[in-house]
Amino acid sequence: MENSIKIVLLCGGRFAFPALQLLAFEKFLYAVAIGKGSENIVDALENECTNNNMKFNHFPNKAKIKEMKDWINEIQPDYIFSISFPFLIPEEVLKYGTDKFINFHPGPLPRYRGVMPIFEVLKNQESHTAICAHFMNANFDEGNIIFNDPILINDNETYGSLTVKLSKRVAQVALNMANMLQFAKSIPSIIQDEDFAYYYEKPTLSDTYINWKQMDAAEIVALINACNPWNTGADTTFIGQPAKLIEARVIDKSSNENQPGTIIEILDENQICIATADNKQIAVTILQTQEGIQTVKQLHRKLNLMNLAFN
Repeated sequence: MENSIKIVLLCGGRFAFPALQLLAFEKFLYAVAIGKGSENIVDALENECTNNNMKFNHFPNKAKIKEMKDWINEIQPDYIFSISFPFLIPEEVLKYGTDKFINFHPGPLPRYRGVMPIFEVLKNQESHTAICAHFMNANFDEGNIIFNDPILINDNETYGSLTVKLSKRVAQVALNMANMLQFAKSIPSIIQDEDFAYYYEKPTLSDTYINWKQMDAAEIVALINACNPWNTGADTTFIGQPAKLIEARVIDKSSNENQPGTIIEILDENQICIATADNKQIAVTILQTQEGIQTVKQLHRKLNLMNLAFN
């Protein structure tokens, strides 16, 4: 493409790679900067940029971010895209142009601000999520919205599968955004409605722990899926030791008022059926104990699981 706009991509790792590749292929990508990242990823990105005559920089911590202003002023891009970049961009850097910094947030704004919206939408059993393109300001996820691109959440979607889906989708969304900037006469800029805004902090153990006394079957399975694989699974306690449930499904079958968390049936040696607070059951097939990740069948060979309980 002749006379394409010049885009710098600020990224945080593998999630942004499909977008990086597509923007480079379409001749929009001018430079790449990565925030935190393993040495292997940083080296690979730098080599790829060198081989393709693109500029590269590395901002591994907040102190290093102060150098971004001079770098951007030196290379003079038309726009700066951000995909999973881990640091807040200082106001001094944003002064390069308030309409030049665009973030691609992996969740619908303003309802899902925060660092892990993928976890939150799954935990909350949403049917859809979104990639939100928005202008950046001095606060995380608060800049004016350009558009929310809706994405269906499939049944039994996990954090891992939804992350892969969004990573692929954000590549196309970023390319669409680049074409809008190249050809459109105007770009939407919609102030976020604070009445619908919520900022989710990074999940802690209290967010990933199964409350057997209060959570219903669907809530537990949603939490398990939302924790797989970044947290391995949802946290619980089994025989007095920390454990994680990794794969499960809801069984629309009465638990006969058994105590929530109690193993009430073993199906084909491959699934344990656990009573839940709404008098239903969940069937678990994979879990983690102190011995490591194992199938129910593997655990059942070592231990008689009937009537044992999670809490």
